[in-house]
Amino acid sequence: MTMKLETDQRGARPREVETASLLLLTAIFVDAVVWVLDTFAISPSGLDEMRNEMGESRAIQQVAMSAGFLVFTSALFLFFVFKMRQGRKWARGALAASGALVMFFLVNSMNTSEFRKPNMADVIYDLFTSVSPVVLVSGAVVLMFLPTANMYFSSTEHSE
Repeated sequence: MTMKLETDQRGARPREVETASLLLLTAIFVDAVVWVLDTFAISPSGLDEMRNEMGESRAIQQVAMSAGFLVFTSALFLFFVFKMRQGRKWARGALAASGALVMFFLVNSMNTSEFRKPNMADVIYDLFTSVSPVVLVSGAVVLMFLPTANMYFSSTEHSE
């Protein structure tokens, strides 16, 4: 009876992996919401700026390409999240690499004067939209490499 209980517990998904997957799903959601706000709602919207810059039809094309890229990258990220939840080491590695890339983009945007805005509300919004995905993904990466999660990813039945 004790042996059966140990086997069941070893095959169970650790709480750290569950929490990491929720953080990653939240990052995907936040990214999509920020894209919609920046493109259509927050004045001046990205669409308005593109209309002024390149005209109506090219602006619509640009938004469609941007939306397509967002859907593609979100779907790929979602695929990695579900594979990571199943215990796939390669998916955990891909998510960790994505986290490093997101961190690089944040540091790069800080170095390019992106946060120098005329009013404090714009600065706060930019900080929130830039930092929140990094915090969510970084927290998930840390959780995925804690000892309990490492045991889950190192078991032979999950590492394929």
